Amino acid sequence: MSHPPTARLTVAQALVRFLSVQHTERDGVRQRLIAGTWGIFGHGNVAGIGQALVEVGEDAMPFHQGRNEQAMVHAAVGYARQLDRLSAQAVTTSIGPGATNLVTGAALATINRLPVLLLPGDSFATRPADPLLQQLEHPTEADVSVNDTLRPVSRYFDRITRPEALIPSALQAMRVLADPAETGAVTLALPQDVQAEAYDWPEEFFAERVWHVRRPAPDPVELAEAVRAIRAAARPLIVAGGGVHHSKAEEALKALVDATGIPVASTQAGKGSLRHDHPADLGGIGHTGTAVCDDLARTADLVIGVGTRYTDFTTASGTLFQNPDVRFLNLNIAAFDAHKLTARTLVCDARAGLEALTAAVAGHRVDPAYVTEYGTGKERWEQVVEAAFEAADDNAVPTQTQVLGALDAVVGDEDVVINAAGSLPGDLHKLWRARSPRQYHLEYGYSCMGYEIPAAIGVQQATPDTPVWALVGDGTYLMMPTEIVTAVQEGLQINLVLIQNHGYASIGGLSESVGGERFGTAYRYRAADGTFTGAPLPVDLAANAASLGMDVLRAKTVRELREALATARAADRPTCVYVETDTAGPAAPPAEAWWDVPVAEVASREAAVQAREHYDREVAARRHHL
Repeated sequence: MSHPPTARLTVAQALVRFLSVQHTERDGVRQRLIAGTWGIFGHGNVAGIGQALVEVGEDAMPFHQGRNEQAMVHAAVGYARQLDRLSAQAVTTSIGPGATNLVTGAALATINRLPVLLLPGDSFATRPADPLLQQLEHPTEADVSVNDTLRPVSRYFDRITRPEALIPSALQAMRVLADPAETGAVTLALPQDVQAEAYDWPEEFFAERVWHVRRPAPDPVELAEAVRAIRAAARPLIVAGGGVHHSKAEEALKALVDATGIPVASTQAGKGSLRHDHPADLGGIGHTGTAVCDDLARTADLVIGVGTRYTDFTTASGTLFQNPDVRFLNLNIAAFDAHKLTARTLVCDARAGLEALTAAVAGHRVDPAYVTEYGTGKERWEQVVEAAFEAADDNAVPTQTQVLGALDAVVGDEDVVINAAGSLPGDLHKLWRARSPRQYHLEYGYSCMGYEIPAAIGVQQATPDTPVWALVGDGTYLMMPTEIVTAVQEGLQINLVLIQNHGYASIGGLSESVGGERFGTAYRYRAADGTFTGAPLPVDLAANAASLGMDVLRAKTVRELREALATARAADRPTCVYVETDTAGPAAPPAEAWWDVPVAEVASREAAVQAREHYDREVAARRHHL
């Protein structure tokens, strides 16, 4: 009796070989599922995954050297998002702090529904000594390790304590990574002794596999109900979320809008679903949205969510959709998201669902007066954008919105602009004029400071000929500049726009609005009274970026800024444009909708008392849509 052929490999060698032959396929296009591995090596993975990567070679599994474990996850997430979640990267770390540094990146990936494979080392499965270096000793649960912190932020988690357990677990991991409704961070915790253990693996484990990324069509009954709702609506509004991009449904959305005249508002993840100059594109919605979007949202009688999670920023913490008769229709591949706000549902792929809707509502258009109304509102808002972008004096220090205006004048349709936290997301959501589906890259599901630079690396890896801009404030920069070294090492021509405003500008403004009086938000010396209200700290972030290997251009005026941005775009190596902004100049347009940040219910200071009075007025408008 013959036996199937086997290969004797370590667990780590088998895993890397398995990963090298996994592919996705959608619409007839095939690509690698795990296109490369990021890593920082320590005793928990150097002899396992590290040795396996050397063994298999760069052609089978490209390796990228990182400087910070969290940043490696961010780079992998940027890569996956740029490629519509059809290709991902793995991240390997040692045990202990290397592994727990993954938690923030994993949360970001899972919240944003973006695939990344995490391969942290783990404590010995065989327990030859107890405790081990970096072992978490739990008095009642001996099998708990620090990697258990990754369980709640992973879509799939397993600890591989026996070689043969890798086979089913690795297959499940690939299933989740390739599933458009289930994807997120996937963690396979690998005890360091198991990584190095040999096993006779069935050769079938290493056969090439193609994971089909499905496009489920809408259910006929749900589709019929959706069509009735659209035909009956007088003031429908589409809310485009990130699912439009993940599905490559931009053209399908445009076809529906062109046919019906229904206007489109965008979440942070969905901005760019329509080009900014399309007559029906009204820009961002919610707390950081445009006036025209939020005005229409308050009176909409049907809100059609396409690929959106309806976060509190989108719904203005439940206060935005105020029409007493408003109803919701949610088109989403994830049933969990489709059922939010007690909506009618179309649980299907975004592109397939939009195409079906367009065909089914053929001949229906909204009232011309509605088109005129939102068209007039769009024109008014464009004037607001122009005023925010324009500088009256080219020799003046630019405001933050004028920095965006200078960048807007330089970028091409193919450029990608990346941001994640601080005051920039609000300004960008309101003001940025997205010219292509991939230009606007905002991570706002987790709003993670430090995402921008590593994400720019991932985007550049995914699409090497794409000009990439990481917009970073000084607070974010100080948290995670280290991957600049990686960009320099890899010769990745990312552009960094480093804005110096001496502190947490966004949280400073929020603190002031909720009675916190900007406490602890400025980067300044202590004054005589002990508060941080002295002179600005003498840090030179431009010099720091240069010390990490970037070419640095310092811009002091609007004119110098424009010149520096143009020079950076034409450069052939990582370049930083450093600019100190005028924080006393004209501010960005104010928020057009509320956001719930609870305010002290009792206080002795007048600022907090007044803030609470305002809070009580706003929260009274909250609705539960039932």
